[in-house]
Amino acid sequence: MSEQHHTLSGKTVLITGGGSGIGFGTAALLIAEGAHVTICGRTESKLIDAVDQLNSRAQGGGTVTYLVADVTVEAEVERAVAQAAAPTGRLDGLFACAGGSLHMGPMLESDLEAYRATIDLNVLGSFLCVKHGGRAMAGTGGGSIVLMSSGAGHFPHRYLSAYGISKAAIDQLTAYAAEELGDRGIRVNSVRPGIIDDELMEFITAGGALLNDYLEQTPLARVGTVDDVARAVRFLLSDESTWITGEHLAVDGGHQTRRGANYGLLFG
Repeated sequence: MSEQHHTLSGKTVLITGGGSGIGFGTAALLIAEGAHVTICGRTESKLIDAVDQLNSRAQGGGTVTYLVADVTVEAEVERAVAQAAAPTGRLDGLFACAGGSLHMGPMLESDLEAYRATIDLNVLGSFLCVKHGGRAMAGTGGGSIVLMSSGAGHFPHRYLSAYGISKAAIDQLTAYAAEELGDRGIRVNSVRPGIIDDELMEFITAGGALLNDYLEQTPLARVGTVDDVARAVRFLLSDESTWITGEHLAVDGGHQTRRGANYGLLFG
């Protein structure tokens, strides 16, 4: 393995939503490079299974631990940051991957609580990661934070408004945090995945009209992989990107050059 792939060896990283999907894939990549990774999520059984799988891939001194935490609860995010920093006394990286959509459908028929819960999970969960991860990094000379955005936050995906609005807010959070925390040595960037073949998107990637719509609007005309996104996150967390901050990196096969997906296809 070349020198550039050892830039995270010995570094400490917290990954929220690390029990599955992109969070899990990123954890696997970082641990294989020797990082000390802490994953958190709301379901302990999923985290235990993830740690068992990740330990089988650990090499070069990489380690993994977990804790149960809800990113919308401030005390739990603060506790997760403290645990992630424990191996070395500092937090080098944070990937705020936890998120999702609890609402889908026409705005005029929206349930307020589902709409609010989607915004709380994505926006406030990411903000709390910036607040407490940033505090830990500011006290030890800096670090890198990567937030999970989406193409849906960049251009409209029909009937996905709560999710898209919350992801647009994450991109603005990225910009504000990058500007405000730069003098503390803290870089803040976001990634905007397109359609990814993981547990969250399985109801689409299994096939059907919505998948076909995604592929028609994607120049590279394939579904993305977890590893596609994990490698982008690894780059943004590593010392290979030390002069990049405030960036919103699309990992979407070129989807952003066309139109958003039409989730109305799920409603007949």
